[in-house]
Amino acid sequence: MSAAFTTGTGQLFKRVLAWGGLLVAGIALLAGAAGWFIVGINGLLSALVGAAIAFGFVSLTAVSIWLGGRLGIGAFSGIVLGGWILKVVVFLAVVALLRRADWVDGPLLFLTLVASVIGTLAIDSYVFLKARLPLGEN
Repeated sequence: MSAAFTTGTGQLFKRVLAWGGLLVAGIALLAGAAGWFIVGINGLLSALVGAAIAFGFVSLTAVSIWLGGRLGIGAFSGIVLGGWILKVVVFLAVVALLRRADWVDGPLLFLTLVASVIGTLAIDSYVFLKARLPLGEN
């Protein structure tokens, strides 16, 4: 049997953020290098922006769930829903701003976002499945 990674929610979300950050940094490096060779500096910048957006959203999700978990169910629901609405509004605003930018390579930005989101979802699932969280208080 494999050893559990975490024993509490604080450790769980620290691990999610750390592993997610490492994954997004790796994707940023790979996509940035590919973008640099395929498109030039615009490709590098597009990949870095895509990775930064993905990490910001992943971090906001983890922090909102961690913070909400320390409160009652009503506050948890409000914080998680508020974080989700905030992410949607910020994402739409960022997309509106980036549509006007001449330096953005759309396909590279999109692929970097998709790879980062899928990768961080896999990390979230893996870390959660390996966690040993208490079900109640003594």
